[in-house]
Amino acid sequence: MRIKITLQPHTKELLLPVHHNHILQACIYRNLSLSLAYKIHNFGYVYEKRQFRMFNFSRLIGKFTHKDNNISFYGPITLWISSPFTEILESFAAHIAKKGKIKIGDNFCEVAGIEVMFLDNFSESILINTLSPITAYSTLLTADGKKKTYYYSPYEEDFSRIIHQNLLKKYYIVNKKHLLDKIERFSIVPIKVSKKNEHIIYYKNTLIKAWSGIYKLEAPKELIKIGFDSGLGSKNSQGFGMIAIYNKENL
Repeated sequence: MRIKITLQPHTKELLLPVHHNHILQACIYRNLSLSLAYKIHNFGYVYEKRQFRMFNFSRLIGKFTHKDNNISFYGPITLWISSPFTEILESFAAHIAKKGKIKIGDNFCEVAGIEVMFLDNFSESILINTLSPITAYSTLLTADGKKKTYYYSPYEEDFSRIIHQNLLKKYYIVNKKHLLDKIERFSIVPIKVSKKNEHIIYYKNTLIKAWSGIYKLEAPKELIKIGFDSGLGSKNSQGFGMIAIYNKENL
């Protein structure tokens, strides 16, 4: 399930730093019920020893200009939020609908529209584009024993492998069972992805490499649905990995 929020800045522009994923994330937490925000932020949804926040959001979509280290958006602006757990989206939508406005950083925006979308009728081979870039990585040990994060390119085999393993864990969290049939049939292949689709994004003080673009996704329908609801790859609750069925209007 996902919701589309249409926003209109109270002033002529919505001014944010270029790297503002953490600001959007804070905005989402701030508009959940206190108990739900506390549960997700502090505990998440657990698979073995890992915590998943199980929500995802897009970049801000609309007209914008860059100046120095800031970015100015001009309304209307769209923000997509998704989750396999309806309680998260219902809580968020209810809060912003009641207030009629939302604060993003130091900016106030009018909530001009809230649309709910259920995505269920997937084929097992589809073209997708990114609404926020996808990141896939491993933590490695260097020769001197230090930890190093390695971010994979979509043209590396491990990019697909890591996204696949991540989706299987999310599937278990949602369904309380493992996906046993067809689990080996998974691939995400870059169709229109070049060097310009590589993004260097700072989440607070952490550098993250992620990739936008158009991809061909082949997987069991169950995993594709999990990918649309919770995001592909890692760091979904930090604003990475939101996808849409490929449509030029989504770009």
